[in-house]
Amino acid sequence: MSPFVYIIGGLAILMLVIGIVVSLRGRGTVEQRLERFAGASEDEKANQPESKKKSTPIADSLNRALAGRKAAENLATQLARADLKLTPGEFIAVQVMVALVMGVAGQVLGGTIVLAILMAVIGWFAPRWFLSFRQGKRLNTFNDQLSDALNLMVNGLRSGYSVMQAMESVAKEMPVPIAAEFARVVQEVQLGVTFEQGLTNMLRRIKSDDLDLLVTAINVQREVGGNLAEILDVISHTIRERVRIKGEVRTLTAQGRYSGYVISFLPIALGLVLFCVNKPYISRMFSSGWCGWAMIVCSLLMIATGFIAIQKIVNIEV
Repeated sequence: MSPFVYIIGGLAILMLVIGIVVSLRGRGTVEQRLERFAGASEDEKANQPESKKKSTPIADSLNRALAGRKAAENLATQLARADLKLTPGEFIAVQVMVALVMGVAGQVLGGTIVLAILMAVIGWFAPRWFLSFRQGKRLNTFNDQLSDALNLMVNGLRSGYSVMQAMESVAKEMPVPIAAEFARVVQEVQLGVTFEQGLTNMLRRIKSDDLDLLVTAINVQREVGGNLAEILDVISHTIRERVRIKGEVRTLTAQGRYSGYVISFLPIALGLVLFCVNKPYISRMFSSGWCGWAMIVCSLLMIATGFIAIQKIVNIEV
């Protein structure tokens, strides 16, 4: 086996150990987590103890290299939406580690540098796919819980609670993720952030049209006045009906959606099974020159096009 494989394997194991050590380290106080979204002033940062500013040398180096970059800010927002307690530097380190491990696995199993590169590229994008999956799952759960949370807020307002007290009751009574987000708004306000900015920060972490409607209604009511309980009651009814209709649409389109999954991933799974069962038979696709590679690329492009088309058809906006 080539020494290149052993070198890459050693680097992958080293990155894996570093990732485990970083993950097991403490994640800091609540104020440190809120600082990423609320934005502490320079004087507050200067007054913080030195032990609270440092995490690990590797994470500090990566974060300093990414500081001030637009891509790092966008990645931090994506991590907040997925509720992953990682800094942008740590997430990029995880991407590199997964890409190295997948590249070594491709080289060991396939024996070709082309397959190793392909597996490394898949490993690089795999954490991003997981991040998008976490965001979508968390957003759907939040939207399903928002109607019940608004009902709880309406009952609290009608019984004499203030808006902050009603939000605090949601944080105590509702499950995650909506309880964690409302609790974070309450904590930000207690740390000195304005109520409007706290709602804006929550809207940045949860990219939801229903939440945008709620935040707009609360901000308008605070400026012009009115009965907030009645406004939230109407919004709650609207959100509840949207969730019901969306559930019915997903039920009606479930067959088409899962048919797209089966049709798209069945050829890939069948190719992997044949590769494991009869490797020389499949290896002729890679050793027959450009014709085999052209057939593989065309097949993947057609599979991807069909999958995207099916998802566009069954994805009906409500």
